Amino acid sequence: MATPSEDDKTPARQKILTAAHALFTTTGYASTTMKAIAVEAGVAVQTVYFVFGNKRSVLEALLDVAISGDDEPIPTLSRLWVAEAIAEPDPLSQLRIQTRGARLILDRAAPVLLAVRAAAGADPEVAQLWASTCEHHEMVLRHLMTTLADKVDHLDIDRTVDVGLALLTPETHILLIDERGWSSEEYERWVVDVLARAAGLGV
Repeated sequence: MATPSEDDKTPARQKILTAAHALFTTTGYASTTMKAIAVEAGVAVQTVYFVFGNKRSVLEALLDVAISGDDEPIPTLSRLWVAEAIAEPDPLSQLRIQTRGARLILDRAAPVLLAVRAAAGADPEVAQLWASTCEHHEMVLRHLMTTLADKVDHLDIDRTVDVGLALLTPETHILLIDERGWSSEEYERWVVDVLARAAGLGV
């Protein structure tokens, strides 16, 4: 079979990521083979290897796209919603903007994040991916809360970050929205309310 060309790589990539999402979030990462991904995507298994190299790279790319919402190499802290939150002079409005951004990420990425976490216990490379993802989440949240502290007197950054980490998890998102029937907007408003109280905004 001929090797896929570079021109074929982009559409094949999307098919493979869609297939990987379906398999990783249902049968699990460990149980999913590269051949299974190829079959689900409707491409040759050689194409999956050509585009990604190995299964761990498929998972990492899927997670990146789920978190960012696109395939652009733009860091989270350089995203528009982060800039808008930081530029907002009103602290409660900043919380609303940054919580909306975090909630939209969870809307897309929660099942993938849980798949990564489930696989981390048995795969050292995936464990490293999970650890770096958690560290990145905390780093972004801490950066936002540090900027919020410039607008709120006596804000306890560590405490507020801890509360945010507890609220903005894939487990909490899926529990309240998928299992308990909350809307995404209700979840978002609840997170804002709890974070605002933790920040001492008295709402």
